[in-house]
Amino acid sequence: MQLNVSNDWAKLSADIKSWGLALGFNQIGITDTNLQAAESEHQAWVAKGFHGEMDYMAKHGVKRTRPAELVPNTIRVISARLDYLPPNAANSEAIMDDSEKAFISRYSLGRDYHKVMRNKLQKLSEKIQYELTQMNINDFSYRVFTDSAPVLEVALAEKSGLGWRGKHTLLLNKNHGSWFFLGEIYTNLPLMTDEPATNHCGTCNNCIDICPTQAITAPYEVDARRCISYLTIELKSSIPVEFRPLIGNRVYGCDDCQLTCPWNKFAEVTQEPDFSVKNGLDNISLVECFSWTEEVFKQKMAGSAIYRIGYAQWLRNIAVGLGNAASSAEIINTLKSRENDDNAMVREHVTWALQQHKAK
Repeated sequence: MQLNVSNDWAKLSADIKSWGLALGFNQIGITDTNLQAAESEHQAWVAKGFHGEMDYMAKHGVKRTRPAELVPNTIRVISARLDYLPPNAANSEAIMDDSEKAFISRYSLGRDYHKVMRNKLQKLSEKIQYELTQMNINDFSYRVFTDSAPVLEVALAEKSGLGWRGKHTLLLNKNHGSWFFLGEIYTNLPLMTDEPATNHCGTCNNCIDICPTQAITAPYEVDARRCISYLTIELKSSIPVEFRPLIGNRVYGCDDCQLTCPWNKFAEVTQEPDFSVKNGLDNISLVECFSWTEEVFKQKMAGSAIYRIGYAQWLRNIAVGLGNAASSAEIINTLKSRENDDNAMVREHVTWALQQHKAK
């Protein structure tokens, strides 16, 4: 590294933030790699089994909490925030209150965020590399991440000043709420670091109180095995029976804790076109979703984060939603159309749903 004056690194750090904003990010922060406090918390969380079937949360050991063990020579992390709340989306509360509608988490209404974030992070890294090359610095190394590897993104974002970890464990920003994605660039550059954010949750427990399955077992602690986002996305097997009635019509993720958070009154809609609503997913009926063939599912969900869960899991989730819907001939007939589905997991959830309507 030929830059050795602190003013030079301070300028480069400021430039990186400007370049990030120019690429469409809403905020850039920089931190060191010391996650000692977060490491002990993460290890205790895993020890409780709160990660459920997400084996990847445990199998990487300390690579998740020690960035230099995941990417050698990492001494700084550039953390990026990108707002995703889509403009003109149907009112979330109204959709959840209509038992015949399918509520889909607002983050997945548009293009898969993994692709959007990774592309922007890669462009920012290439910009940094180009500018350093102009200064005859050629030993810049980096790796980009967006919810794609053993990275404690919330802890890193908190340390880099992007916000604080709320009681629901999501990152909260005092001026922008929580409707945003996070991404990281691990690098060997000795950049200037930002001050960590301070916590502003205070005595508010809205997120804890509203959680349909009481997944927030204590402030700043979530038992993923109870979380609707986990149950509808990460869980690949049958949804435990005791949680099915509590899921309501939430067929992909759950936004309750964000919808009730007072800080989200400051949230702004995204300026990223890729996060605009696709295929009317913000206001779509359970019956329509359940009628899709696998070919239609793949066609409509191509490029969406929802594509990742697969067709059978999609039908499983919709079946639960239909079981919780108000009884009607249409709902019951829709369920009966898949009583003999080829997939055993789908059949099981359809049977449960039909039993719910018999009991109503």
